[in-house]
Amino acid sequence: MNKVLKTPITSQDVEQLDIGDIVFLDGYLVTCRDMAHRRLIDMGMKLPVDLDGLAILHAGPIVAKEGDTWRMVSIGPTTSMRMEVHEKEFIRQTGVKLIIGKGGMGPETVEGCAAHKTVHAVFPGGCAVLAASKVEEIERVEWLDLGMPEALWISRVTNFGPLIISIDTKGNNLFDKNRVEFNAKKGPIIEEISKHIRFIK
Repeated sequence: MNKVLKTPITSQDVEQLDIGDIVFLDGYLVTCRDMAHRRLIDMGMKLPVDLDGLAILHAGPIVAKEGDTWRMVSIGPTTSMRMEVHEKEFIRQTGVKLIIGKGGMGPETVEGCAAHKTVHAVFPGGCAVLAASKVEEIERVEWLDLGMPEALWISRVTNFGPLIISIDTKGNNLFDKNRVEFNAKKGPIIEEISKHIRFIK
């Protein structure tokens, strides 16, 4: 049975999740990447949307204007690690409960997630059009002066996912765990392969 997070997301909702869990999101999703993080943390600018209990997506979407409305064309995640320098403080200031992106994040984000009961999840790469199909409506856009990729697109989504929990509220990081396990397996495999290719210089 799929786990579904519905906004507003509570601390209790995310405390039940572990790394490797697969979840889907219903409710509000806000695209929020490099410049929005910098404006809040480095420049002290107040965000034009209240993220408390909501979800953000590290993404630079492609959006089409149709009359007075906007339509999501493509919304592929961008590399989350770029936000690592700001994410811990971003979590503290905003109360965001679900952060979605591509790839893992580092120890500062792990600390922020544990301290403030937030999780990070990865969206499968190469599925930007699928992700856009889960956007029911773009309700509004903020900070469009930053350009389409960096603006805050506030959307309602249904069954947005699959999202793989990569950092949970207990201090676990799926990418770190996998790295340790893969490296442990790598040595014996390389040794065995080397027995058969020693003639290659």
